[in-house]
Amino acid sequence: MPAEDQPSQGPSARRARPWGRVGAAILGVMAVSGPQASTQAAIDVPVRLQLAQGSGAQAPRIAVISTVVAEPASRTPLQIHIAPTEAIPRNSFLQLRGLPPTASLSEGQAIAPGSWAVPLVGLPSLALQLPATISGRSELLISLVGQDGKLLAEARVALIIQPVPQSAATEKGAAQPAAPAPRPKPLALTPADRENAERLIARGERDLEQGNIALARQFFLRAAQAGLARGALLLAATYDPRELARMRAVGVQPNLAEARKWYERALELGASEASERLATLEQDRF
Repeated sequence: MPAEDQPSQGPSARRARPWGRVGAAILGVMAVSGPQASTQAAIDVPVRLQLAQGSGAQAPRIAVISTVVAEPASRTPLQIHIAPTEAIPRNSFLQLRGLPPTASLSEGQAIAPGSWAVPLVGLPSLALQLPATISGRSELLISLVGQDGKLLAEARVALIIQPVPQSAATEKGAAQPAAPAPRPKPLALTPADRENAERLIARGERDLEQGNIALARQFFLRAAQAGLARGALLLAATYDPRELARMRAVGVQPNLAEARKWYERALELGASEASERLATLEQDRF
């Protein structure tokens, strides 16, 4: 081929190559609409490509029913789901605010009156535990919080606590006593799970000896959630006013509701001494 017929290999030709598909799209607009459309094409095509590339990202969402109706002296499941799971940052957790001060949750721990922090692994078994002397309506604010404290998602739930109507509680003019709920069987721990839970207990006891009760609670909580009765018993003791006095704990507020909750859990897991502790707690109420 003669030299004058070969395509130019100058700097301007080399600079044009990296445009790729974007350049082809602009040239296509120029071919159809003429040179007047080239400037708008140069702006629109990269913008459309950028939007298409960013459209795949999804933020986590909290799915929960809008209204929860519960009875006093009951245990009501709280069904909370977060999706998509791949969008949930590692080590994030739920924070529930607006709970009645005397209410408690089956998972997590109280961080302030009416406010609880719940690990995501506890969501499948999460339940609201209400005392007998409570009724009314409140609004729960459910927040998904990242490890760095960043708010990731929120949802609101109306909580209505009301007694069962007398007509529904009676049959043929006479009240029927409710059958006691069956006590859950202790979890069957594998040897590996038990060994790991025992290590958590040992770490928590070291922190307890050093007076770091808040940190010790975290290890006892994980051991209790794994199904170790001693973990639940020790966790309950960190909320028990008599046990805190025996430990000579300074600056730690007792919490009878939390102590009762974890003593009951320890009893369910097979710790018979929790029964005596529960009886002592009832004496402290009066």
